[in-house]
Amino acid sequence: MEVAVYQCALGGSDMDTRLQRLDQALRDPKAAKAELVVCPELFMSGYNVGDALKRLAELAGGPFAQAVAKLARRHGKAILYGYPELEGEGIYNSAACYGRDGALLANHRKLVLPPGFESNYFQRGDRVTFFTLGGFKFALLVCYDAEFPEAVRTVVQQGAQVVLAPTALKKIWESVATRMMPTRAFENGVYFIYANHAGREGEVEYLGGSCIVGPDGEDAARAGVGEEVISAALDAEAVKKAQARLPYLSDLAQLAPIVGR
Repeated sequence: MEVAVYQCALGGSDMDTRLQRLDQALRDPKAAKAELVVCPELFMSGYNVGDALKRLAELAGGPFAQAVAKLARRHGKAILYGYPELEGEGIYNSAACYGRDGALLANHRKLVLPPGFESNYFQRGDRVTFFTLGGFKFALLVCYDAEFPEAVRTVVQQGAQVVLAPTALKKIWESVATRMMPTRAFENGVYFIYANHAGREGEVEYLGGSCIVGPDGEDAARAGVGEEVISAALDAEAVKKAQARLPYLSDLAQLAPIVGR
């Protein structure tokens, strides 16, 4: 199964522009064979947009979602993107995935809000999220969620073979993309797909550095600092071999009497 990441540089862009650029990205040669294309955290609205989040937030399945579903049907690809999800009086930092038929496959609400502005705007999600596609079980996390080894270990223990993490990682946190995310893949023997923004948005400079990391902890594909599409193939056998070679998941039981004290 082929997967792709659309690392966008869309700071200051409106939603119509974002949809147009996504349409273009889906036509990129690197996305041609992909069954799934992953966009960054809060792709719909932009991340560093302050109070505009309140105005831009939409209900699950709202107009932007319907437009993404239409693109998924037109291009015959599943599309995952981040957006501010409105529910009642609250807003969640969410990510939704629509299948090639335009049906909703998953909607995840960010579990852990990092220090900074997010706690002023968002509510916390309360559950991990999975979906199946192309014979793989995917787990969906958002940005900071994936920085906790406990979160990734939890979804892998529940059968995830691929972990998806749309993000909005600033340039100053390069080690998260280059060291931490490959470690998450390696220590669990799974694929890890990390989709970031590029360029600037207000005073924020994004790292870029989106990556598709194999279950051996090595990059299958990694983006530079600008807008681009990257892609790689997933192999279920590689997950089995990695987990057999380094049986951290099964050997964890040996620590239970100690860490459970």
